Amino acid sequence: MESSEQELIPQNDIPQGDVPQEDLPQDNIPHEDTNALSQLVEKVQDHIHQVIVGQNGMIDQLLAGLLADGHILIEGVPGVAKTLTAKLLAKIISTRFSRIQFTPDLMPSDVLGTSVFNPQTSTFQFKAGPIFSNIVLIDEINRAPAKTQAALFEVMEERQVTVDGLTHKMQSPFMVIATQNPIEHEGTYRLPEAQLDRFLMKITVGYPTLDEEIKILQRHNQQAITELLNTMEAIITPEILSNARMQVRETHIEPKLLEFVAKIVWETRNNRSLYLGASPRASIALLQIAKAYSVLRGRNFVIPEDILQAAPAVLRHRIGLTPEREMEGATTDDVIKEIIAKLEIPR
Repeated sequence: MESSEQELIPQNDIPQGDVPQEDLPQDNIPHEDTNALSQLVEKVQDHIHQVIVGQNGMIDQLLAGLLADGHILIEGVPGVAKTLTAKLLAKIISTRFSRIQFTPDLMPSDVLGTSVFNPQTSTFQFKAGPIFSNIVLIDEINRAPAKTQAALFEVMEERQVTVDGLTHKMQSPFMVIATQNPIEHEGTYRLPEAQLDRFLMKITVGYPTLDEEIKILQRHNQQAITELLNTMEAIITPEILSNARMQVRETHIEPKLLEFVAKIVWETRNNRSLYLGASPRASIALLQIAKAYSVLRGRNFVIPEDILQAAPAVLRHRIGLTPEREMEGATTDDVIKEIIAKLEIPR
């Protein structure tokens, strides 16, 4: 039995986008009009860069993940705008947004919700947790124990939550953006492989360049970040996002490129440097992100460079290095490069 939206008791009132729906562009993007979507992406990038300096790679990957309808894991040291960029992405889409701070004492019911007794009707009603939103930012996801992490398995894969035998569907769009710190290990837990596999991409964020850091200081000297955030307006409706995602799904890819995607993933399962290879879910994710990149670049067909660009972010969290390679100082990105270098790139 599925509960209706009216049966949910929201944990708190999550505000909609800053701009009323009637004030937003309602035009649907024609599937064949790749230029229209490309122009919209440029507008989104410009809005984000009003606040964020640099980090072009992270922004492109976030947009690709958004268009491919997947969840994103962002890893980087504190202070490199991981959380800020995720909040900005949510702000420019006219959808609900919630943020969950993961801590060691967080329980599954704190995320999903729980059934509460209503004395007026003498029945139990489901009180929705903060996961019931459209874009959900999970800060420091690796600080919660395995019991809480397991609560995310169903909702990330099937876009639904089952509590007390009742299934509650998530509203579309639904996207989880999680952050974690790769340096600090005290009070953290290793994410289960099954959960990592549910993230479409893992984005690694580095430090800004010297020129970018100077620009960051100049911008902060002129205006506070909170003031900049307040000026951001929603420019994408759920309808526009839905049509953009349909355009990504309909993007053409040659059979030889599909075979190339399969070969890359298959090689991870037969590489001596890896004890864990990528699953078929990785092949599907690599296909989706390659299509999203082609649309971001203003094309309606996939080229090999789209696949090569997508491979590291799609595969790095789905494969496991052997202890020997780890002792040598190798990374999963190094092995991905070695695998691609051995394959013939179709032209």
